[in-house]
Amino acid sequence: MVDNRTGFKLGAVVLVTAGASGIGRCIAETFLQQGGRVHICDISAVSIAAFLTANPSATASVADVSIPSEVERLFADLAEIYGCLDVLVNNAGIAGPTAKVEDIAIEAWNNTVNIDLNGPFYVTRLAVPIMKETDGGTIINIASTAGLLGCPLRSPYVAAKWALVGLTKTWAMELGPHNIRVNAICPGSVNGERIDNVISKDAAERGVDVDTIRDVYQRQTSLRQFVDAQDIADMALYLSSAAGAMISGQSMAIDGHTESLSNWLD
Repeated sequence: MVDNRTGFKLGAVVLVTAGASGIGRCIAETFLQQGGRVHICDISAVSIAAFLTANPSATASVADVSIPSEVERLFADLAEIYGCLDVLVNNAGIAGPTAKVEDIAIEAWNNTVNIDLNGPFYVTRLAVPIMKETDGGTIINIASTAGLLGCPLRSPYVAAKWALVGLTKTWAMELGPHNIRVNAICPGSVNGERIDNVISKDAAERGVDVDTIRDVYQRQTSLRQFVDAQDIADMALYLSSAAGAMISGQSMAIDGHTESLSNWLD
C-alpha cells in the first residue's frame, strides 16, 4: 500500500545508519511518520536508548559501520526482526580533521575514510542481496557538497565524500537492472552541533573568531544560510517514494546553492 500524500510505501523497511541523533535521527523519524518500519544503528547505546524512548515503534542495533563484523551483526538483527529491506540510508559519517594537508595525521586520515567511505561499502554489500531477493529497493548515500566541489582544510572528508558520489553513480548502473535505485544527497552546511564543531575547528586552525568563520560559510551559498536536517530528510523520503521512481544515479545538492567552498580570508 502506498501513502497517497507522499507516494511512500506504507510498511516499507528502512535502515538508517547513525540514526540515533542529528541528521540520521531526523531521517529515521520522518520515515516513521510516513508509515515506515525503521531500524537504525548507531555507535552510542545511550543515544539509541533515547531514540527508542521517543520512537518506541522503531528497532535498533549498536554497531560501528567501519567494523565489518559489527555490520554483519547489524544485518543478522535486521533479518531476525524484518527479513527484508526496502530502503537503505547510508548516513554514518564523521567530519574528520580540519587541517592543512601537511598537518593531517595518517591515523586521522584513515579513520575518516574508514567511516565515511568503507562504512557505506560494508553496509551496502550486505543490503544488496536482500533487495535483489524482493522487488528491488532504494539506496541513499549521504555525501556532501564537499564531494562535488572540494573544500580547503578537509582533505580526508572530501576524498571520502567524492568517492561516495562516484560509488553512487557506479552502483546505480550496476543495480538498475535489479530495480534498485541509488542516489546521493549532498548537503551543504546543516544547522546543528556538527557544523558548529567544524566551524570551531576551522576558526582555531585559521586563528580567527568563530563568528567570522560562520559568516564565511554562510556566504558560500546563494541563499546565505544553512539548511536544516528536515530538508535532507524530506529529500530522502522523496527519493524513496513513487514520485522519485525514475531518479537514480544522481547527486542531489541540498545546500542553498553552494557557489564555492574555497572562500579564504586571505
